[in-house]
Amino acid sequence: MNREEALEFLDRTARGIAEMFGSSCETLVHDMGDPKHPILSIYNGHVSGRSVGSTMDILGTAKELDATALVTDFVNLAATTPSGRQIKSSTFHLIGDGYNLALGINFDYTSLAYANRTLVDLMNAEADLQSAMWQGGDGRLADIFDECLAAVGKPVSELNKKDRMKVIALLDQKNAFSFRKSVPFVSRRLQVSRYTVYKYLGELAENSGEPGAEP
Repeated sequence: MNREEALEFLDRTARGIAEMFGSSCETLVHDMGDPKHPILSIYNGHVSGRSVGSTMDILGTAKELDATALVTDFVNLAATTPSGRQIKSSTFHLIGDGYNLALGINFDYTSLAYANRTLVDLMNAEADLQSAMWQGGDGRLADIFDECLAAVGKPVSELNKKDRMKVIALLDQKNAFSFRKSVPFVSRRLQVSRYTVYKYLGELAENSGEPGAEP
């Protein structure tokens, strides 16, 4: 492949990528045989404001590249243009006898960054509704527990398993276990372990599925 063929291939590739990814994707071909790396062809140049012949890089500088940079591929690197556009930039070299060309791809994701911030703002919430409604949790949960215990009609010290199961069932009916830290609270008030509270809840769930159980 001679220089003309290499340039034609890279130019065709640059044009195709720009068409495929749209107006936010700038593609160009550099002459990397020249430390000033002038642009030989460019598509969607509005992204960086450059045109054919420009020696400016995506950062808006016209520095000559060192020997290493002139032959090194750079893939998926972040850059910001002088106008503040946020860019993902890659450079791929094609080096042959008598030529050193490079395909540059610069994708402007500025609008996507703005959209992402908007989506994050839209999805942001101070707290879940349930927690907000039941802030101060222990106080509200204590009231519900006292109501359920009063319905059983015995002090905690005199409750047997059947009584405790009844208290748990009444608490469950009042959605008390949707409160934060409800199980530790109930276990403390009933003077049983957390495991026992979970066990009672499990037994209630099993009994609710038995034939003849109340709906």
